[in-house]
Amino acid sequence: MGKKVKEARLNIALTQQALAEKCNLTKSHISKIENGQAAPAVATLSRIARELNAPLSWFLEADTQNKMSIVRSKERTVKVGDKDIGYMYETLAKRPHFSKIEPVIVTVLPEAELVEPFTHAEDEFIYVLSGSINLYYDGELHFLEQGDSAYFEGNVPHIFLSTDNTEAKVLTMFIQVDSL
Repeated sequence: MGKKVKEARLNIALTQQALAEKCNLTKSHISKIENGQAAPAVATLSRIARELNAPLSWFLEADTQNKMSIVRSKERTVKVGDKDIGYMYETLAKRPHFSKIEPVIVTVLPEAELVEPFTHAEDEFIYVLSGSINLYYDGELHFLEQGDSAYFEGNVPHIFLSTDNTEAKVLTMFIQVDSL
């Protein structure tokens, strides 16, 4: 992922310092992300993607330009996340660069503490595969359990967290919406 951040940054002739300022981060943090020494939270990665005019999905997926994508469950690996941010992400498709939809499985870790809601440019569809979550959206709390779903605008502050001491799995689709 860090290599892709660097590639996209250099493609638009932006310095690490300039990108850091646009994203309200430090140059050191951008450097650590690009060198694989830090895994950014999805909100941070979303800000970086927005400033680099690249879809969030491009940073999460493996390099491929095929017209069809098959990802075997045993070949899927966690791409982003750690216990500090409370999520682990598994990409479900190896899609062409700049696709308008990004399917991922988000594992919501039980040890995650309530953190600030975040926003991103993409709309988001979620479907709870297992466990239950509290979805905080625009200041309101919504309890969702296995089989429940929600579709919402990503530019409204939101976050979802596990409701108990077990992890929850959520199918998430980030959908790039064309602005008029």
